[in-house]
This record gives sequence, structure tokens and C-alpha cells, in this order.
Amino acid sequence: MGGGEERIAIVGLSGRFPGARDLEGFWEMLRRGGDARRVPTDAELDEAGVPPALRAHPQWVRSSYVLDGATDFDAGLFGYSPREAELMDPQQRIFMECAWESLDHAGYDPGRFKGAVAVYASVSLSSYLLRALMRQPDLMDATGSFGLMLANDKDYVATRVSHRLGLRGPAATVQTACSSSLVALHLACQSLLSGESDMALAGGSSVSFPQTAGYLYQEGMIFSPDGYCRAFDAKAHGTVRGAGAAVVVLKRLSDALKDGDTIHGVLLGTAVNNDGAGKVGFTAPSVEGQAAVIAEALAIAGVTPGDIQYVEAHATGTPLGDPIEVAALNQAFGGKETGAKRVALGSLKASIGHLDAAAGIAGVVKTVLALEHGELPASPHFRQANPVIDFDGGPFFVPSEPRPWKSPDGPRRAGVSAFGIGGTNAHAVLEEAPKAPAPAPSRRVWHVLPLSGRTPAALEEATTRLAAYLDAHPDLPLADVAYTLQVGRHAHEHRRAVVCRDTADARAALRDARRLLGGSGTNTRRPVVFLFSGQGSQYVDMGRGLYEQEPAFRAEVDACAQKLQSHLGLDLRTVLYPPADAREQATEQLRKTSLTQPALFVIEYALAKLWASWGVTPQAMVGHSIGEYVAACLAGVFSLDDALALVATRGRLMQSLPPGAMLSVRMTPEAVKPLMDGRLSVAAINAPGFTVVAGPNEAVDALQAKLAAQGVEVSRLHTSHAFHSTMMDPIVEEFRQAVGKVARKAPKDLYLSNVTGTHVTAEDAVSPAYWARHLRDAVRFQDSATQLLADPEHVFLEVGPGNSLATLVRRNAPEGTFPAILTSLPAPRDAQQDALAHATDAAARLWLTGAKTNLSRVYKGEARRRIPLP
Repeated sequence: MGGGEERIAIVGLSGRFPGARDLEGFWEMLRRGGDARRVPTDAELDEAGVPPALRAHPQWVRSSYVLDGATDFDAGLFGYSPREAELMDPQQRIFMECAWESLDHAGYDPGRFKGAVAVYASVSLSSYLLRALMRQPDLMDATGSFGLMLANDKDYVATRVSHRLGLRGPAATVQTACSSSLVALHLACQSLLSGESDMALAGGSSVSFPQTAGYLYQEGMIFSPDGYCRAFDAKAHGTVRGAGAAVVVLKRLSDALKDGDTIHGVLLGTAVNNDGAGKVGFTAPSVEGQAAVIAEALAIAGVTPGDIQYVEAHATGTPLGDPIEVAALNQAFGGKETGAKRVALGSLKASIGHLDAAAGIAGVVKTVLALEHGELPASPHFRQANPVIDFDGGPFFVPSEPRPWKSPDGPRRAGVSAFGIGGTNAHAVLEEAPKAPAPAPSRRVWHVLPLSGRTPAALEEATTRLAAYLDAHPDLPLADVAYTLQVGRHAHEHRRAVVCRDTADARAALRDARRLLGGSGTNTRRPVVFLFSGQGSQYVDMGRGLYEQEPAFRAEVDACAQKLQSHLGLDLRTVLYPPADAREQATEQLRKTSLTQPALFVIEYALAKLWASWGVTPQAMVGHSIGEYVAACLAGVFSLDDALALVATRGRLMQSLPPGAMLSVRMTPEAVKPLMDGRLSVAAINAPGFTVVAGPNEAVDALQAKLAAQGVEVSRLHTSHAFHSTMMDPIVEEFRQAVGKVARKAPKDLYLSNVTGTHVTAEDAVSPAYWARHLRDAVRFQDSATQLLADPEHVFLEVGPGNSLATLVRRNAPEGTFPAILTSLPAPRDAQQDALAHATDAAARLWLTGAKTNLSRVYKGEARRRIPLP
């Protein structure tokens, strides 16, 4: 990784450590030199099974580093039954949760990441198996040795994560004792640099049970006689077993920069070696081996010792280990020739104990936090330097107080060491993250914040955490918050969304129950059905907010209006979006079917394209009368130019006919037909008991009076002509010929026919006679709705002004069912509502219902970033 070669970015991290609930608390403890050590109580020793006689032994050490919640596990999140979770080593459970949390922190949902994701992991020996499970013979017999092995053997930690998270890159468990997780980091870097993976998780987990037992000190062993790890101090006499876990998410730096990731630190180089036989014994450390791996890492990183200001040492606080480590560092850094005491030494073990297999990665997390905060943390329990350590032989010192991390001549850089029993040494060279670009402005007026949880309680907690996080970080760009939640979070069963303008509005909305949109369901890929409205739903300014704010919508409306100008003799936009002093005139113009039909087609077509740009595409479509032309055009039956020409011709021909009327009747067709005279036609069968009759004004007046006298509910529709009736007969042939003159292709997407009520056939779709019948025959919307409602997973979206078809779908739904039905634009009575706010709300509700959608597509073309969120 030296010179101009690729580097590795740390884009996400997570950790579970004693004395801290989260990484912020962990850093605060570290910076002040805190120590999470606890003295177990008698009750805790009783629970741990420590006999009174043993705890009374003068060399029994009451000292523990306790990882709170170490046996808690959200088994359902990973698809495990409670019984399976009970058998599994808690170290592996914790690692899985840390893997999930680190991806959340990075802003990546593994199910949506397209590349290969590698996992390199390590855990310690399963004390849970030895001290809990194996003491239950009945459980052993019931489970069997193979089942217990699968649940507890160290071999399976990496592959278990890959299996449960669906990760298809390399997965390997690394076991080199105390250096395991730093070796895992090295292997993850190599996997990324070789191109075999595009993202990698690296980490480790170590918890020994029972946590509160303490231990028996034995002279000559590595453990401290008083329960303190005093790294580099004159009173240092050993280490203490700790507990914890950490995982980092890695990407190639070039990819992380390109993808807008938050970069927490950069790995410049890593190296691994082994001491070989050149030392006094298998468990002993080696100056030569450690010095060599540090020098190699520096060389690979392309930096000199003079570029390093901090080293997170292995530093166990043992009489043998610390002097050898500093001697190795002195040798690698050039000894006394490197100048003043300018390189700080730290040891995480003095704060949380020795994490064994997880020690190296925990040191990396500590170092990344120090790089981010620009501060060198204090080293706990350091009062006087160990006289055996040759601090005079190199540039190293141990800070007893936190101090600013100054680096006037270049970026802050650090080294992290981990040395394993058996001689496998690892060293990593880190650099502070490159300066993040200034937040990019967003053209979005409204933003959707999606939240989810496996349970209602988890959803509430997620909502509360986000609100608190925004309180603490009020300057966060809301567009980046929304984008991260949209692309970087798995959608769980219980969902919630808020639609808001800015961060202050988001904080208020998250605490206002009236603004919290809710939904639930396990299916997050529900198919969407587009409903294209018919005449009667149009109004001046329909979609104006979208036209003014959404380039995709505006571009389609502009293109259609230009194509229609020669057919209509005017610019349709002057009717759709007139100035205030021309609204009355435009409203009168829009009542003419010669303009109504093209106007509806244009708005619905532009809406469909807008939804597509937002990642919403239909599995099926159905239109009502003129709406079917939008479906046919989107399905490829007509080109846009030909569809617009036909719609204009259809409207012009209908406008040329004598006026007529249409009446909605609360009766079935069979019941109303005997009451109709020969001039009337059934124009639409919309829902059970909702039939539309059309014909001459006087005939409709007579029927209306007759039905009203019988107490039948009727409603006159606001139309200028008697569509889908015998009054259309004079233009049927002329329109058939017009259809015959344009190119027609078999539909490439499914849509339902008004004429048959079922899916259109290729033969009908290309037949001029079909489109002539479509103009004249009744609209069989009830049949179409019934067929679509047969699939309860369908989500219905009205793609047009208002909610007329949404209402009809509800009326067709079987009693006791509640289909998901949404609208794209306000209804005519709500014309003053903001169309963009309405559509954004619909987008949020689509996600809430579990529809196949991609909310983040609204930010296409913007330089949005993934940012850490709770």
C-alpha cells in the first residue's frame, strides 16, 4: 500500500466494551484515562460459583472487567430460535451483532450491497461451552456433540456471519492467539487490495464466563497480582483478562471517496510475521520479530518513523513483555537518532483488560477514535516509568494526561501492534481521514426519514435515538440523514416515516405522534399497481408543485406540451399552469374534452415517469377510459408521439359530438337496464352497485328523476359528453382509421383492458378495432379491480389527479379486507395542497406498506453522503 498505491478506508466501526454503552462513552472513558475495572461483590462471586474458601485465599484477586449484556441476543434478527441462541457461544452472538451494527454505522444494508463482502473474524475459546453447557448432561445428550460443536467452535464465527447476513465474499476465521483480530484486519485489507472483495468486515470477540469470578494469582504467570494492568509503569506485574468485541468495515479508499462514505480513518499499510525459533520459548516475545513487522508495515505504508506520532502498543503490563516491546519499537524507529520524546505510547489493556483474540481490533478502534477527535488519551495507572524499559533509547513517552494530538508537518498517523503467543506479530499503520467535503446542497424541499424495528418497542427506541442524535448534531444535512436511512438500513417488520423540511423540522416531527406515519409487514417487495385516472378528476394547477420542483416531471410535461402544440393549436401548459389572472379562463378551457383528455394523459404520463425516477415501477397497470392510453404507451403499444396524437384526435372527435350526460347509479347493471330507454347505455361498471349510465341530456334527466323517486342514490357526473355510449357511434369508424395509421406493438408490460376487464391480449392491443370499441363500450373497471385485488400483496397507486380510482378499488375490496391504496396528487377539492408534499408523503407511505421502491432515487444527481447515525 505504499507510494501511490491504493489505501484502505475504515468506513464503519462498532464495539462492545466494559464501562461504556457506546463508542462515544468508550472514547470519553479512554481520553480521561479511565479504567472499567470492577470489584465483584460476594453475591456476584456466589453466582459465579467461587467457593468461600477459595475467595478467602490471600492470592485470590477480586477484579473483573464485565461486559454488560454479554448474554443478551436478538436471536430473531438473525433468524435463530431461542433454543439455537441458547446453545451458541455468546462471543459469536456478540460478534454477529457487532457486524450488523458496524454495517449500520457505515450506512450499508448488506442485502442491497452489490459487491462481494468478506468477513475475517476471531473469537476466544468458548468458556460458555466448558463452564455452562458441558455441566448440563441432559442438554448435552439432547443436543449432541455435533450440534454443540457447530454452536461453539471458533471455526464458524466468520462463516456464520456470512451465512446470516447473506455475504458472498471470502469468510475466514483467524486464530493467532492475541494477535488474531489484527491479523484478520490484515487479511481483510489484502482481500480488498487484490480485488476479491469490495467491502470487508474484520474484528474479534472475547468474553470469558463467569465474568465476575476474579482469579487466583500465580507467581510467574501473566496475570496481575492486584487486578490492575499498569502498562509501562514501574509497578507493572501483569495483565488482567478483559471482555469486549469490535468490528470495522473496510473499503478501498478510492471506492469510499467515490461512494460518499464517511471515512473514520485510513489504513496505510499492514504487516504480519512470526518470530520463528529465535527466542527463548514458544510463549516468549521476540525483539527481532516485533521490530521486523513494525518496520515492514511502515515500509508498506510508505511512511517513515518520523511520520508517526502515536503507537497503540500491545503492552500487557508484564515484566517481560513491555520492555521487549519498547526495545522493538526503538529498533524499528531508529533508536536515539529519531530525536525528542514525540511519539506517545498507549495501551487499551490498562482500561479494559486484555481482550485476547479481540485485543488488536479493539486497539484499532481506540486509535481511530483518537484520530477523529485529534486527542491523545491518557494512559491509566502510569505514574513512573518501568526502569527496565529503555525509554532513553527511542522517541517514545507515555501520556498520563490527555493532550491535543498535534501534527504540524502532515496528517496525524499512528501504529497499532498486536503480538500473539506463538509468535505471530501484526502491525498496522493508520492515518487520519481525509477532510470530508462540505455538505452538498440539496434541491429537495421535502425529505423522508424511514425508521424500522423488529418490534414496536424497538421502533420507538429507534425514533427516540434519532431525535436525540439530531438534537446533539443539529448541523447535520437532513438530506444526508434521509439518504443514509434510505440506503443503509434494513427494513424491519414495524416501520415508521416522517416527512420533513429540515433538521429542526425533523426533530419536531419525530416527537409529534400526528406526523409519524406508520406501517408494518414482513414483505418489503410488494408489487405496485398503477391506476391511471379518467375524466372528471382534472383541475387547473394539478401537479404544479411537481412541475416547479421536480425536473423529471417538468421535462416530461414540457416535452409532451411541445409535441401536442400542433395538434391542439395551443401550449397546453397555459391551461395547466396559468398565471393567477388567467385561472378562470383556463378552468373553462379544461372543461372541454378536447383539452381534458390530452391534459390528463400528459399529467399521468409525467407522474409515471417521475415515479420511475424515484424507483417505483408497476407490476401491473389499469387505466379508466383515457387512462388506458397512458398504460398502453408505457407498455410500448404506442410511441409517445403516436399516443399524444391519438389522444388529441380522440378528444377532438368527442368534442365535435352533441353534448350528453352521465349518471352514477347505486344499482347493478342488471337492475338498472330495465329502467333505461333505448337512447341510454351502460358506460361503466365501476364496483358492485356502482354503475354509470350515459346518453342524451333529456334521457338522463328522465332516468335520474325516475330513480330518485324510487329512493335510488344517483349522482350526475361533471362531463360534457356521454362517453362510452351510443352517442359515440358517429366517430367510431374515423377513430378506428386514425389508430390504423400509427405504429402499434405488442405490450411489453402487463396492463388490464377496460373492454374485457382482464389483462389485455397482444392481439387486442395492436388492433384498431379494439381501440374503437374502447371508445364506445362500457368500462369494466369492476372486473379489473376484482382481478387485481385477488392478490392481497398488491399496493395500488393512483397515478393521476385525485382519488377517484382509489375510491373505486376500495369499493371493490371484499368486506373485511383493507388493501393498500395511495394517491399521487391531491383531489380537486384539495387543489391548494402542495403537490410535491403530497407525492413525497405517498412515497413514504409506499415504503411503509412494503412496496418495491427506492426512496434514495430522489437524490439522484446530488452528492449525498452516508453518515453515521444511531
